[in-house]
Amino acid sequence: MTVPVDARTLAVEQMGLGDHAFAHYADNEMRWGVLGVFAQLGLARNEKVIVMADPRVPHDEAFEKLFPHGVLETARESGQLQFTSMRELIHPHRSFSAERQMCRLREETQQARFDGYGGLRSIIDMAWVDDLGMDVEGVMHRETHAESLFADRTYAEICTYDRRSFAEETVEAMRVGHPVALLEKPGEFGAFHSDFGLRLVGEADWANQDQWSQAVQAALSRSPADRSLLLDLTPVSFLSVTCAANVLRQVRRASPRQRVEVRCSPFHAEMFRRIGSTAVDTLVLTEAEGAMR
Repeated sequence: MTVPVDARTLAVEQMGLGDHAFAHYADNEMRWGVLGVFAQLGLARNEKVIVMADPRVPHDEAFEKLFPHGVLETARESGQLQFTSMRELIHPHRSFSAERQMCRLREETQQARFDGYGGLRSIIDMAWVDDLGMDVEGVMHRETHAESLFADRTYAEICTYDRRSFAEETVEAMRVGHPVALLEKPGEFGAFHSDFGLRLVGEADWANQDQWSQAVQAALSRSPADRSLLLDLTPVSFLSVTCAANVLRQVRRASPRQRVEVRCSPFHAEMFRRIGSTAVDTLVLTEAEGAMR
């Protein structure tokens, strides 16, 4: 199964409090990469992190997988990092309800704020659905009706799905139903072509420079010469000089009537200027202040 990239796809590095994200995996080792980055960023930003991993995975093993270097043991000892389960979260109740779960998560968020943390991040492996014998339809309803949890931007959540355990249509419904869908692993790159132009997501470096170049070339080829093309780089978490220079080179080679707007963070805009974007007449830089959260 190929999980599409679309207008809501982000790299995990760009997640912050207030985000509710879908993640997925089909490999027992690969499942930890995105979650580890999410947890480490939260701890570094003085946020509390709660991990509800696959119930079949012991807490100590989950800790080792998320933090293979073990340097964050102090966060676990202090309570900033907590390993639990859906069963423990809803205790003493034995059955799941969306209202009960959301109420408990609000309580945990309020407690985190009271304890001096900036907010709460939670990692929820959806293997708990089978563990508690929950019907998928009820879970899907919760996932698509949880806006109130995130409204004040003090809580963030990743719901991660094992593609081997859930039906393909369920996985796709969950991807579409979440406000944010994450790239499968750190360091990955994705491209989304639309009527408005091209949206590039993730890391653009030597490992995926060919893919990057092909995506930009395809967008330029598809766009009519007399119409402006938008290259949205705001979801790019890392941009190498090589990939930035490739954009300038391809725009320069395009039709002299083809105007290209590059929308990016102020940091990346400065990079483009330093490597000569002002000399490309058909290229316009637009700085997006909210990029690179």
